[in-house]
Amino acid sequence: MASHNYQLNKNLRRETEELSRLYGVKPSHRHSQVFLIEPRFYQKLVEAADIQPSDEVLEIGPGWGFLTMALAQRAKGVTAIELDPLLAEILPTRFLAAGFHNITVVHHDVLSVVINRPELAEKSRLANITLPSSYKLVANLPYSITSVCLKRFLAGEVARPSLMVVMVQKEVAERLTAKPGKMSLLSLLSQYYSDPHYITDVPAANFWPKPQVDSAIVSLQLKQPSLSVEDEKWLWRLARIGFSSRRKMLKNNLSAGLLIEESAVSNYLTQVRQNVNCRAQDLSINQWIELVGVFKNNMI
Repeated sequence: MASHNYQLNKNLRRETEELSRLYGVKPSHRHSQVFLIEPRFYQKLVEAADIQPSDEVLEIGPGWGFLTMALAQRAKGVTAIELDPLLAEILPTRFLAAGFHNITVVHHDVLSVVINRPELAEKSRLANITLPSSYKLVANLPYSITSVCLKRFLAGEVARPSLMVVMVQKEVAERLTAKPGKMSLLSLLSQYYSDPHYITDVPAANFWPKPQVDSAIVSLQLKQPSLSVEDEKWLWRLARIGFSSRRKMLKNNLSAGLLIEESAVSNYLTQVRQNVNCRAQDLSINQWIELVGVFKNNMI
């Protein structure tokens, strides 16, 4: 941990604009780059992550490093992945000047990073990051890569963190934490691999430049998947077919997609305590898991 008490500037908008002007950094519209300029939401992210002195933290998109330093003050170490080449060059010096020696900046695309897989990195020309088996991920995720990034870390395409605290588009946050009746494939993904909790809204006015949509902070406490690898394939196959036409009843989608009688599907839905005229978004993650067992028992 850092040896001094780091305090966020109360006027982060001015500091962000001045730093950007000084170093010639222009927010990338292509990469949905915006900077959070309200200190209390940085504090919300840090508090939700419950950082302990022994924690190693992975941050995606550190921007000007305000969150990075707030995390590093509490954590054992922080690894920050930054795609912008200019920011990646500036940040290490900025952190050292502020007295932080427990921050590592990695200049790379997070979608081309592996964790604790040096042999794969070398073979596939990816960047390898070394982290302990239990680490936390905290990030203000770029809108353009939110879903694919969440999937990588939730589903284990890279070593999974123990906890994720992310700031995402409000609509995405609502989908991650949705209840039956408003479920989606993203809801199933988040709720199968984690226990998600909606922390707070973050209105668009708290960013520079101001985006067109509001954001929200969500925490995802990762959990061990309850199905075997083979059964997981069934789960995602059924879910993709089920959500293929959201306006159609689930029995119609599954009957057409799996080439089985509609009456049989109705029977299966009854076995998981669901109305036969339901739609895919009406089932909870537990009902989808139960449905896997019912289909396997009747189709194999």
